[in-house]
Amino acid sequence: MRTALTKAALLAALTVAAAACGGDDDASSGTAAPAEQPTTTAAAQGAGGMTVAVADSRLGDILVDADGRTLYAFTKDKGDQSACSGECAANWPALTGTATAGTGVQASLLSTAAQASGDDQVTYDGRPLYYFAGDARPGDTNGQGVGNVWFAVAADGQLVKQKAVGAYP
Repeated sequence: MRTALTKAALLAALTVAAAACGGDDDASSGTAAPAEQPTTTAAAQGAGGMTVAVADSRLGDILVDADGRTLYAFTKDKGDQSACSGECAANWPALTGTATAGTGVQASLLSTAAQASGDDQVTYDGRPLYYFAGDARPGDTNGQGVGNVWFAVAADGQLVKQKAVGAYP
């Protein structure tokens, strides 16, 4: 019981900090410590880099990485240029590198864009892709709708604006 409450409190703190993200570089504007960024295992990377695929979720079919981690888009981005930096980037790490199209992904929509940080961020239909630090395991969609600016991405490149429905194993 105590573990569940601790996890819930951590998720709530991350959600509040993430909701405040608006692309502001002023790290002093938030109170949460930067979250640990997701890592990519060697098995998830092919010769061409990261694989992006489509998976069934409580939100319907959405983009995920090769490990099944949900990928999100930020409505404050300007075209293929990320507006998320500083504390925002700590809570919403970018999917960087070269990506290949996995199951259900339209290869013509998958690309990269050079960011101000110097990283090549993976884009889908021109939208930079991100992880959410509050997603602890594959299939989590805790970042969905945070601050009404973070949304999972559908196979057609559109933002999934609905809330998760039903229980999902």
